Amino acid sequence: MPKSHTDSVHYAWVILAVTFLCLFMASALRSVPGIIMLSLEQEFAWNRETISGAISLNLLLFGLAGPFLGRLMDVYGAKRISVITLILSVAGAGGSVFMQESWQLYLLWGLLIGAGSGGTSMIMGSALINRWFHKHRGLALGILGAAFSSGQLVFTPVLMQINVHQGWRAATLFIAVGLGLVALPLVLKFLRDDPESKGLSAYGDHGVHRTVLKPDQNPMRSAMRSPQFWLLALSFGICGLTTSGLFQTHLIPHGIEHGFTEMTMAMSLGVMGAADVFGTVLSGWLCDRYGKRWPLAFYYLVRGATLIVLPSIDSTGQLMLFSIIYGMNWLSTIPATSALTADLFGKQNVGVVFGWICFVHQIGAAIAAYSAGYVHSLMGDYHLAFVASGLFAFVATGIVVFIKEPQVVRF
Repeated sequence: MPKSHTDSVHYAWVILAVTFLCLFMASALRSVPGIIMLSLEQEFAWNRETISGAISLNLLLFGLAGPFLGRLMDVYGAKRISVITLILSVAGAGGSVFMQESWQLYLLWGLLIGAGSGGTSMIMGSALINRWFHKHRGLALGILGAAFSSGQLVFTPVLMQINVHQGWRAATLFIAVGLGLVALPLVLKFLRDDPESKGLSAYGDHGVHRTVLKPDQNPMRSAMRSPQFWLLALSFGICGLTTSGLFQTHLIPHGIEHGFTEMTMAMSLGVMGAADVFGTVLSGWLCDRYGKRWPLAFYYLVRGATLIVLPSIDSTGQLMLFSIIYGMNWLSTIPATSALTADLFGKQNVGVVFGWICFVHQIGAAIAAYSAGYVHSLMGDYHLAFVASGLFAFVATGIVVFIKEPQVVRF
């Protein structure tokens, strides 16, 4: 019979810590393309559109792999799938230091790392946290969302320094070694798929919800019939359009072209990451107490306003202020969207359903990564790309208002 620890640290917090570290290190891999883009242009004479195309493929495959990996995690457990995808990511990053042709960029960064990184994402976090936590679920998801921000905070300046002084190959190899020698062994040793595997109930369950729910036979059939699924998916697609695909790919080149130094832009992303650590954890706390819909709508509203003013920023002080405000709500959408998915479609199905929602997110990210590079090739700057993404964020605000949030117990 499952039990809870009342006089010691619940193993759910160990799961949270290991998952946090895994996502923390994986976030560095997501930051590499924007850091090394100019280096690749200079060494190989590849144009911005070619490199953006490979990154766009990476983002698209990252999203497409998500729902299938989520389903596999629901059925076979998150640990096994995460180990396999970590190995793929390490192989892709390590192999990329030997590339000489643009097709190798598409193969290694586009295909191999794109598929592999889908297993070390919030799909993994959502599949684990929604099983291990009954109480403080929003807070735990917020902490995992902050893993991406804190990874950016720590690794972006380090990777930029390595890129400037030792070259892009050393920066890429640094992350491959970290994932292979730190993250992978911790996942193998400590990660567990669900509380029952340790003879426990979920944290805060207190024996009330002991029934172990098996994944539905075809959860996407009922999910796709629900307007709530499409509202969540569309809003999260705009989230991808206004964050990872645009910023992690093009913010550093945009800043350098507007007179900021490489280290200033790295510092900007670091400040953004620090602000997002606070904002994402705060978002999870707010979701636990006040619901998820209205905070989510507010995040998109603020994001839209900051993106529209970005092209007019021309001083370091303005850039840092932007980094704080934008950073506060960068990944704050994740705990709200993930928790809404579990509430609406069942914790036992959250891997596959949230996986498809994340796929739509990555479609938006891929569109932003490629289209911003295309716009830059046509117009010579990113002004139109940033303003258009800000307007889309306003659209997401309206979409979220129509989501019908289920009534759940607050803790």
